[in-house]
Amino acid sequence: MENTQDAPMRRLPPLASLLALLLAAALPAADIQEALLHFNATTDKPALEYEVGEPITFTVTFGPFAPELPPGTTVHWARRGDDGLREGGSAPWTPEAPVTYTTALNTQGFVWVYFVLVDGQGNRVRQKDGRDVYANCGAAVHPEALQGVPEPADFDAYWDAQKALLKQVPLKATRTLVKRDEGRGLSIYAVSIDCAGRRPATGFLSIPDKAQKEKLPAVAYFHGYGYNASLFQQPPDFWDQARITFQVNAHGADLMQPAEYYEEFEKGIRSGNYPYAFDPQQNASPDTAYFHDMVLRVLRALEYLKSLPEWNGKDLVVEGGSQGGLQTIWAAALDHDVSLAKPSIPWNCDAAGQSTFGREFGSWRIPYAPGLEYFDCIHMAPRIQCPVEITRAGLGDYVCPPSGVAIFYNRMKCPKTIHWYQGSDHGYYPKGTEIFTLQEPQKP
Repeated sequence: MENTQDAPMRRLPPLASLLALLLAAALPAADIQEALLHFNATTDKPALEYEVGEPITFTVTFGPFAPELPPGTTVHWARRGDDGLREGGSAPWTPEAPVTYTTALNTQGFVWVYFVLVDGQGNRVRQKDGRDVYANCGAAVHPEALQGVPEPADFDAYWDAQKALLKQVPLKATRTLVKRDEGRGLSIYAVSIDCAGRRPATGFLSIPDKAQKEKLPAVAYFHGYGYNASLFQQPPDFWDQARITFQVNAHGADLMQPAEYYEEFEKGIRSGNYPYAFDPQQNASPDTAYFHDMVLRVLRALEYLKSLPEWNGKDLVVEGGSQGGLQTIWAAALDHDVSLAKPSIPWNCDAAGQSTFGREFGSWRIPYAPGLEYFDCIHMAPRIQCPVEITRAGLGDYVCPPSGVAIFYNRMKCPKTIHWYQGSDHGYYPKGTEIFTLQEPQKP
């Protein structure tokens, strides 16, 4: 296990955790004019190496601050865990004295502690960017031993049938030049590919000029959860000058359309009062689940990349975070031409973990339904043959809980690496946080 310091600060679109919502309901906010530089939590031994019943001590350091906070400032904390125990408390805070909290787990799994700074009037202290002053951290007891529910008996037969369904639709694509980037030496295209299901596979493709002389590696990037029309109306501004790059649209939306089109499209992918993919009735069967067609579009996008004469025929990389991480895992499990998979904070790992084992989840999760098992990363895991690097897994991320990510990692038989970030929730990790890296070769 490697413990790496001084990771860069990252800021991603926030998703509220259960603990943040609980604290927000209980406490109003008091703004401060200057942002904190950083705030960190550490454990008294490596965070993934605790035993059942062993004390786990968290030490939290907030600061430095500008300006100084008034007397009476306290740290409040809430503790949750895969053992079902919930408790909270508070302690006085000064910049010179870090706060410590000791707990334990009476089972294998993860514990989650959320610390937040509160002023003398009982108001949550907030930075000028609106975030709480908080530390969101965790530790684990034997995460390598965690397992989920068995996979569906017809898992392979089901996906063989879906691939056969996809093959019935000829691989036919429309490609339109969107932009010539002379500075970086590449062309950017809007692409629509015929696909089984309700919509085509769509996305923005870049091909470097050097592909005219030499065949190149290819990479597919997959979107996180959400519906951002700006991603569909114009290509993103990051491309690889050494690789063919395909930014795959998660929904198969037509590209570069008027705003009215996307307003209607968003309404069309909802299911009643549920945002897309969250309807339990749809998710009762894999055939009706929103994810079903999304998988087909992932596979069709990869087929298209492999059909390009500029591709070198061997290097096919897939990447994405959250829902993009989920799509990355589908790609690697169901298309064995993928040569490397790099999911980050992967979503929908261990969908049955809360209802079956009582594992901790945050408030933002898909209600369990049996059809979700066919899309669950933990069942895809044994089918992956290429190396996998989980570039970030958050010990405080309960949108994609660490227990599920650990089970996904445990079930893979391919060469694999995972980077566990202390202090990382779904959308943020602090500067200088601890990173625990695990790595395993191919299993027999």
